[in-house]
Amino acid sequence: MRETEIKFRAADLGRIRRELLEMGAVLVRERHREDNRLYDFPDATLRANRRALRLRRTGRKTYLTFKGTPEKSRRFKIRPEFETEVRDAVSVRKFIMVLGFSPVLRYAKQRTELRLGRVTVCLDELAVGTFVELEGERPHIARLAERLNVPSKDWVKEDYIQLLIAAGFTKGTTHSSSRSAAPGSSGSSSSSPSSSPSGSAVSSS
Repeated sequence: MRETEIKFRAADLGRIRRELLEMGAVLVRERHREDNRLYDFPDATLRANRRALRLRRTGRKTYLTFKGTPEKSRRFKIRPEFETEVRDAVSVRKFIMVLGFSPVLRYAKQRTELRLGRVTVCLDELAVGTFVELEGERPHIARLAERLNVPSKDWVKEDYIQLLIAAGFTKGTTHSSSRSAAPGSSGSSSSSPSSSPSGSAVSSS
């Protein structure tokens, strides 16, 4: 499978959500937490080649994902992606370790997922900020970004792993974000307080 996407920073996810719903978007999944563990070889071979091996838990489900090296593109992030659901996450972690991989980064985010036409839209909250991610075919992504008044110069090509590492989320450190309000949810705004953090990045041990 080939993944094509862009992302951009958005200070007010609630406004973006309202705009998308007014355009006719469908809510696919309400705001939920995703816990991610990244693995690499001791010599950081995957990171050096801009590849990633990720184990993600969301709710009661766990997914193993491999992301390949991005293709050359001036505006879009295009890369191979292979993903499968796993039933026994503990055994899979042991299997990964036996193959020679080590945990290098653990981070969490809150995600709200919508669908508008042929574009999947994710409203993401992480310790490094809040983002909107658009995934689909390039012409559809570009048209939706234009409708949202987001010029291509504001698109962020780095993936979340790169952004976290650049912000200092490395082994031996623990970080969390205080952002926590569900974007556009009933009775709350994008700045409402909550008892649980919206996103964090924690080193794997």
